[in-house]
Amino acid sequence: MNNNMDEMDEPMKTEPVKVSVIMGVYNQTDRTALDEAVDSILAQTMPDFEFIIYDDGSFPEAARYIRKQGEKDPRIRICGHEQNHGLAFSLNACASLARGQYIARMDADDVAAPERLERQTRFMDTHPEVDWCGSNAYLFDGKTVWGCREMPERPSAEDYLRFSPYIHPTVMYRRELLEKVRYNTRNELLHCEDYEIFMRLLRKGYHGYNIQENLLYYRENMASYNRRTIRHRVNETKVRYQNFKRLGILFPKGWFFVLRPLLGIVVPKRLIQEHKRKESEKIYAAKREKASVLRTGDRKRSPAEVGDPAVQGRETAASAR
Repeated sequence: MNNNMDEMDEPMKTEPVKVSVIMGVYNQTDRTALDEAVDSILAQTMPDFEFIIYDDGSFPEAARYIRKQGEKDPRIRICGHEQNHGLAFSLNACASLARGQYIARMDADDVAAPERLERQTRFMDTHPEVDWCGSNAYLFDGKTVWGCREMPERPSAEDYLRFSPYIHPTVMYRRELLEKVRYNTRNELLHCEDYEIFMRLLRKGYHGYNIQENLLYYRENMASYNRRTIRHRVNETKVRYQNFKRLGILFPKGWFFVLRPLLGIVVPKRLIQEHKRKESEKIYAAKREKASVLRTGDRKRSPAEVGDPAVQGRETAASAR
């Protein structure tokens, strides 16, 4: 690819589509995970989409496999750059190429539920006051669904104190929103680009929402925590301070949450993972119990209707392979 500009593998398409799915990829060496992520989008119940995959300067072998994904379906558009610029740069590049009414995020190691795009587009079509929406997610380690992550339905400023109230790869934006507000590409925002843009959107008066359904299988294991370096934690502390101050939530308790990322420097990562895993497992267990109660009711329901995560997890993983 040209060193100075992004380029497509095929002539530029101009026909409008309902959704542009955008995904930045950098050195994804787990080919199974990449295949599952891509295939889960291709298996969507709503077929009116394009899938823009940006190779952010991957090593040659990984880059070849990314480009090979374009052979799977004509709706896939491969673009990229030989130099690595970071996720924020990749997503801005994808958004600039997008033809969809909506722009949906996706990560290269997660799995989208088959009805994800259908449910989100239906919601956005019927709620014009909402500028972007996310959803809840199941947590899995590549083989087993082990937990749930539930997000606040209508996040307020205080919902940003603990962590971002949106799961980034579940989010769908209106295209005009990303034409006005782009991801910040500063190096110090690496691994915080989603947290920062959501707080910036909130400050500007835009409205987000989380659909209270699990529309994504989010991959989380010990490797997820190992990727968070001391530098990333220090940068997140700065992001929290600057944005909490602008949102007016720095006092009285905001200061504690500003310093929270620094605790990860002294607290063993294993303990952090175990604590978060226990929280997610409790939510998952409660969800399964509720599903079991619903199944024993008068009206017979399908696993999808009652939200049986174990069954949905097996079905989605199978369809994504």
